[in-house]
Amino acid sequence: MSEAASRAAHGNRVLLVLTGLGALGVATAGFVSLAPNRLISGQSLPLWSVADGASLAAIAGLGAALLAASLWRQSRAIHAVAALAGLLLLLLVCLTAGCTAASLAAAAGPVARISLGASFWLLLACTALAIVDALQRLKASPAIGIAAALLICTLIAVMAGAGIFDHLSIMVEYRAHQAAFAHEFGRHLLLVAGSVGAGLAIGVPLGIRLTQQPKAAGPVFATLNLLQTIPSIALFGLLIAPLSMLAAAVPALKAIGVQGIGMTPALIALTCYALLPIVRYTHTGVTGVDPGVVEAASGMGFTRGQILWRIELPLAMPMLLAGLRIVLVQSIGLAVVAALIGAGGLGTFVFQGIGQDAVDLVLLGTLPTIFLALATDFGLKTVTSFLQGRLAR
Repeated sequence: MSEAASRAAHGNRVLLVLTGLGALGVATAGFVSLAPNRLISGQSLPLWSVADGASLAAIAGLGAALLAASLWRQSRAIHAVAALAGLLLLLLVCLTAGCTAASLAAAAGPVARISLGASFWLLLACTALAIVDALQRLKASPAIGIAAALLICTLIAVMAGAGIFDHLSIMVEYRAHQAAFAHEFGRHLLLVAGSVGAGLAIGVPLGIRLTQQPKAAGPVFATLNLLQTIPSIALFGLLIAPLSMLAAAVPALKAIGVQGIGMTPALIALTCYALLPIVRYTHTGVTGVDPGVVEAASGMGFTRGQILWRIELPLAMPMLLAGLRIVLVQSIGLAVVAALIGAGGLGTFVFQGIGQDAVDLVLLGTLPTIFLALATDFGLKTVTSFLQGRLAR
């Protein structure tokens, strides 16, 4: 029996583990938490005590379908069943959470807070991973993966537009901070775009230069590695004093917003963190081009600049995009910490929530950050896979 046939005969262990984790979460953790108001800790309520019978039966049936798919002999049909069951279960879990919150809020009063519990998040994560695993086993094209992600996001957005999630406390926090959220989300995007743009403007030419001067690569990478080891909060703090002195010495810089706190030190620090992946992946991508291709281009009369722009950079593009993917995800996460020095962004809600002991306010800053990072990673990974497929032809 071949290795592939043996794996098929033994079922899908990844899906089996995910199904087991989801069942364990439902059995041991709360699905939602009910608190009398924003300041008092809530009571954790399990799924079976708050959901209606039809929802419980549907969730149990879809869970059983995933379990059966994990134990059955693997085939494309079984993978398709797992993907469909995972999709339906994910949407049903979200719908059940919204409906449960509405019923609890009606009974508990207008100031009660209904938060999502650990078993909800575990079920959501397990079903999402089950869908990803099924699509990978189906060898689905990037277009199908994008379509599945858009379908899930669209259906959840439709639920939100219909008011299904209005009674969840995270939506209550969003309505209370709606104007501030739009502003801080824009600031977060500006921090990421500004730092990554500056990192590309500095790092790509530097990486190309290092391919032409190999002796300089060691000291440059050592310096960039050193910058990468400095904790983000420490680097933000180290920039406060010199930038404050610079702003005091040069009033023109202060007039355009250069100061010890705010956007300036955040952009400088995030750019420093972006440099190492950009320079390294640029250097690796260009040096990894087949020397025979470069030699052939040179023999055809291409100049050094033409070889770079028409041969090396296009062939190195998948590697460059892989570096950009790492930098963007890293910058989206690190930009949260920039709120500590007054740069704004989604980290504003995270630290406000920590200070007020308001978990849902923390989630208001955390969940969009996670979603933004995952969407960016997925998008660039899809583009990279597409380019690699084109180059392989």
